[in-house]
Amino acid sequence: MISNLNGYQAYQKNKYETASPHRLITMLYEGAIRFATRAINQIEQNNLEETNNAIKRFQDIIYELISCLNFNDGKEVAVGLNSLYMYVIELSIKGNIEQSAEPLQEAIGIITEIKASWEQIAKEVNITNV
Repeated sequence: MISNLNGYQAYQKNKYETASPHRLITMLYEGAIRFATRAINQIEQNNLEETNNAIKRFQDIIYELISCLNFNDGKEVAVGLNSLYMYVIELSIKGNIEQSAEPLQEAIGIITEIKASWEQIAKEVNITNV
């Protein structure tokens, strides 16, 4: 059992280390959506601690996306994305304080739209491994 676990962990590590920068951003979007969805599920189960943990992970991912923005080369796009990312952080805080799924659902919608645009860019510039 342990060797299977070690093999899986090595596979997971390799998946991130060999991914293209474009794929890494896509994976961050997927992770943000996954953790926001987990937070919603935990809100529905009245599990405050797990809700908070999922929201913290969601916020960590969004802050990582913010750190990836290039304000020099893509100023207007970066500023716009930064505003959207800060807004979804605010939504996650609201969802956590109010223990409400609605702000998190809105955040998921925004991140899903950004992810779809990101994937469309990859198709247009023919990036593989998205």
